[in-house]
Amino acid sequence: MSISWFSRQAAPAARGSHNCVPSALLLVLCVGATPAALAEDAGPAKAASAVDDASFNAKLIELEKQSWVAWKQRDGKFFERFLSADHVEVGFGGVIGKDAVVAGVASPVCVVEDYAVDHFNVTRFSATSALVTYHAAQTTRCGGAAVPSPVWASSLYEKRGGRWLNVLYQQSQTVRD
Repeated sequence: MSISWFSRQAAPAARGSHNCVPSALLLVLCVGATPAALAEDAGPAKAASAVDDASFNAKLIELEKQSWVAWKQRDGKFFERFLSADHVEVGFGGVIGKDAVVAGVASPVCVVEDYAVDHFNVTRFSATSALVTYHAAQTTRCGGAAVPSPVWASSLYEKRGGRWLNVLYQQSQTVRD
């Protein structure tokens, strides 16, 4: 996905001169250092069975794949449910929040012709946080301009109210295979 890239391209005057990347990096570094995470005992997480790990991994990977289907179908309602209220997206155009992602996905400005996602890896930090990393390639145009592809992507999930929500999405362009 690349709504932040389009947002930056479409509204350069609205950008201002703020550089939020250090704040987003700080968020990523501090997510595991919340009081609840520090108080957790790492023993039970390590003792989880391989079957439980595989099931957990499959659940988060499936959520990520569903987000790509929704991106292609311009399903803003999916992203309303999928993203946390404080979601942060770090893309080629900078840093944006949930409202901008939902509006961008739902608008006709981006057209996703096709995409492929693979090389998934899930890293569980605690009982309530996990990171999904993967490779993504897409043929997408936003406002007539090609979206940079392929990328390595990362999605940070946090369990809130019994649901896994995407709190951070980040992508970095890589060389084409």
